[in-house]
Amino acid sequence: MSTPDRLIESTRELLWERGYVGTSPRAIQRRAGAGQGSMYHHFSGKLDLALAAIGRTAEEMRAGVEEILGGQGTAVERVSAYLRREREVLRGCPIGRLTQDPDVMADPALRRPVEETFAWLRDRLATVLAEGRDRGELGAGLDPGPTAATIVAVLQGGYVVARAAGTPEPFHQAVDGVLALLSRP
Repeated sequence: MSTPDRLIESTRELLWERGYVGTSPRAIQRRAGAGQGSMYHHFSGKLDLALAAIGRTAEEMRAGVEEILGGQGTAVERVSAYLRREREVLRGCPIGRLTQDPDVMADPALRRPVEETFAWLRDRLATVLAEGRDRGELGAGLDPGPTAATIVAVLQGGYVVARAAGTPEPFHQAVDGVLALLSRP
């Protein structure tokens, strides 16, 4: 792995573990096994590196979601596959966790990929739900936009409640609940 990639990956891990303020350039360098000169040769500073790390996390998240939602099956099967995919529930969502970081939310450049990722996710889910409604798999009265927003909110809230409880069970219950609502005629 190249030095820039090691720096980005180390920053991604540290942002997920510690947040933006808790992620120091020294910690990034130590985890990446890179010196200060290497870091500043490839990135103008912590902000630039954090942007690259958040961008990569968002890209990977979108690719993984698209692989599932763009796959085979009914709308509910695809949404279910997305919600039930393997996750590190107690660590939370690497994008969602950034919303709890006041420094990320206060900086328009850092906040932008977070906002864009959630907007993309809501839109992508809404598209799948609309397909399901139009094919008669879901009730004709289903409104895809608000339903997609609900799914995203349940998912993110499930992470928070699971972390608070110290067990993934509340997350799985939230997923089961939203899927039960989708399965009703």
